[in-house]
Amino acid sequence: MTITYKIDHIPKGTACKRRPALPMQATTLTIHNTGNASSTAANERAWLTNASNDRQASYNIVVDQIGSIECIPLNENTWHSGDGSKAGSGNRTSISIEICESGDYSKALDNAVELVADMLKQRGWGVDRLRRHYDWSGKICPRLMYDGGKWTGWVAFKNRVAEKLQESELEMKVEDANAIITFIKAEWAAAHAKGDTARKTEANRLANVLRKASGQKEQ
Repeated sequence: MTITYKIDHIPKGTACKRRPALPMQATTLTIHNTGNASSTAANERAWLTNASNDRQASYNIVVDQIGSIECIPLNENTWHSGDGSKAGSGNRTSISIEICESGDYSKALDNAVELVADMLKQRGWGVDRLRRHYDWSGKICPRLMYDGGKWTGWVAFKNRVAEKLQESELEMKVEDANAIITFIKAEWAAAHAKGDTARKTEANRLANVLRKASGQKEQ
């Protein structure tokens, strides 16, 4: 994952039981919009511990145009889905991800796509594990993915995440790339010994193709 991911957990015992510290084995990821057109991820994290905040609502992760912040551990529940505290509720089974509406929203969406795809990949999940706040309680959220009675933006978001997952499956593992590069280096050395510049150039090109395919810097 290339976006910034900061861990800044609110304390246990935060007011209104925003971090109830109930253990959670998540089965889905739930996507929200913050509902605040001027608030950044840092603002949203700060709001959770603001003395003037009298709401119980909380969330695991918030993401904006800059990056993401984990506010509550992913193995603990949050109060985000509006469907109570029963064992199968979204509040007890789903990791909550808030997408900020401030600043460059298209960039915030880009970051959310990358974050969510990475989280799904880590867990061996597909986009069938994604939920809207709406799916739990009927609230129109994520609201910026809803347009004129249709969830056009939500469908587009899921499609983008699916594409990102597919791209990641095509990426070569670093260790595999480096193993092949070892053989290419031997070819480069042989070409160097013979003064064969063309073969050296081609060996270097192929090595860089492998580095790029595995997410490494070219040399």
